[in-house]
Amino acid sequence: MSVLLEFSMFPTSGDCRDGASVSQYVSRIIDMIDKSGAAYQLTPMGTVVETETMREALDIIEKAYEQLEPDCSRVYSSLKFDIRKGKSGRLKTKIASVEKVLERTVIH
Repeated sequence: MSVLLEFSMFPTSGDCRDGASVSQYVSRIIDMIDKSGAAYQLTPMGTVVETETMREALDIIEKAYEQLEPDCSRVYSSLKFDIRKGKSGRLKTKIASVEKVLERTVIH
């Protein structure tokens, strides 16, 4: 099974924010994901993670929150899931599939 999780999580309270940037908090989450061994892709608006089970995906969300909770009294998060049985490696293959179609479209 492949669970693609796209999420963003960051503090909204003034007690943890220095101006408009939240990169110091997002970097904590990215470091945790990297150390977990899960495949991921950081994007400007969030992070996409691929796991083999829903439990693993939910554990990443819980651990992400744990990175911010000690310092932040309010945290915002947005999550999307794409769950598919019998597949794996979709973090890369979904993009490759679209690129392949684009190549055929440009050639013709």
